[in-house]
Amino acid sequence: MINHEGRLKAAFDSGVFVLKLCGDVRLTLCATLDRQARQLAETPGLETLIIDLRDTTNVDSTALGFLAKVAMAVQGRVTERPTIIADNPDVRRMLDVMGFSRIFTLVETPITETRELCDLPEIPTDVEETRQRVLEAHRILMRLNEHNREEFQPLVEMLEAQEAASHGH
Repeated sequence: MINHEGRLKAAFDSGVFVLKLCGDVRLTLCATLDRQARQLAETPGLETLIIDLRDTTNVDSTALGFLAKVAMAVQGRVTERPTIIADNPDVRRMLDVMGFSRIFTLVETPITETRELCDLPEIPTDVEETRQRVLEAHRILMRLNEHNREEFQPLVEMLEAQEAASHGH
């Protein structure tokens, strides 16, 4: 099997911001997603946010948590709910189960195709930062619905315990 490295691409054009996830999107890309969430929260003239998952082979739960964070970052700043484009039935099912329809509009095909998308440089992170982000992502997911709360509670508790241990409390 070929390794489809995860990549993020983006475009901002006349109020529409498109974030496209490609390949296998895992927690390694979360620093990049996190920065994007923070930038979007401050982007003037942002009207619509579209997240395109059609070219992803896999999105792990940490990355999903940061997609939710991106949506929350623009809440109240965009006129419509952010849109996720996903044509893979497995991905759509996962988004459904995880309660993403509460914060996103899920569609199979975009209204318009974006022209030029630029690759976002991957931001390197260390182990500690990554652990913090995994924790944050799953806390966000747990707030979305009951299913996630039950699913991720053990992981979050474990990470919190690790965090407490590493800070020598």
